[in-house]
Amino acid sequence: MIMKFAIQEFKDDREYRNLSVKTIESYMLTLNEFQRFCAEHEIININDIRQSTVKSYLLYCQKERNNNPTTRNSKLHTIKIFMNYLQEIELFEAKNNPIKGLRFVKEDIQIQTFTDYQVKQMLNYYRRKKERRYSFHAYRNYTMIVFLLGTGARLGEMRNLTWHNTDLLQGHIVLYGKKREQSSIPLTEKLIKELMEYKIFCEQYFGKLSDHVFVSEDKNEPLAVDSIKGIFKRLKNDMGWTDVRVSAHTFRHYFAKQYLMSNGDLFSLQKMLRHSQISMTQRYVNLFANDLKKLNNEFNPLNNIDV
Repeated sequence: MIMKFAIQEFKDDREYRNLSVKTIESYMLTLNEFQRFCAEHEIININDIRQSTVKSYLLYCQKERNNNPTTRNSKLHTIKIFMNYLQEIELFEAKNNPIKGLRFVKEDIQIQTFTDYQVKQMLNYYRRKKERRYSFHAYRNYTMIVFLLGTGARLGEMRNLTWHNTDLLQGHIVLYGKKREQSSIPLTEKLIKELMEYKIFCEQYFGKLSDHVFVSEDKNEPLAVDSIKGIFKRLKNDMGWTDVRVSAHTFRHYFAKQYLMSNGDLFSLQKMLRHSQISMTQRYVNLFANDLKKLNNEFNPLNNIDV
């Protein structure tokens, strides 16, 4: 089969399986890039793809596109899914699958987070704008940061949050994470108070409450993902920072670090972050080991025992 036709069949199959639009778009970005790479090397038919073809593509991604190991592994993951689908519909046998035995590259995992001072800077920045002009943008953006700091939510989870799934009386919210999995997490009293005040502000500002919590000023509709990224990009420029990325995931890392530094246990953190495997949460312990060692030296109960 011609590769571009196989990619279209794969796309149709993912849509039939009701995968999210975002997931399918991510698949297509990689597969279309891979198809262009193959075409440039005169590989048109899927049966002409070899393991060496995939390796050459990943080397191209490394050297020409400057993709880091995490990005290259993500692309390989997509190609594996695609090739396994082609095997599933019997376009080739398992022994001829070009990704058979192809391993992911080792990743140098680095988790960047904010300092306490940077968090205070961001909050004070929006607090001053909110008090000075009481603008919708300042109030919404301030509440978004407080929400991320208090929940460790992913960008998509925050963007899709509705008031219907926000129970401020019982103090919990329902988030829809990766693979559309539903999770309920508790809210602190401080975050409940902030969300209650923000809810009242939105009702008064728009005259009616949107279904979604974080909305645009002009249409009272849910913010687009790119709009939220743009807010964080402008915030970073306004802060004048060059050493840290301002993103929902950086707030998520900060949440995890502070949770552990405050003696939170690993299994509770796994629940809060909605990790399917404890090994994902364990990474934070490994990466923040020095900070935890300092905390242990200061608060270890053995310090108060005469031995």
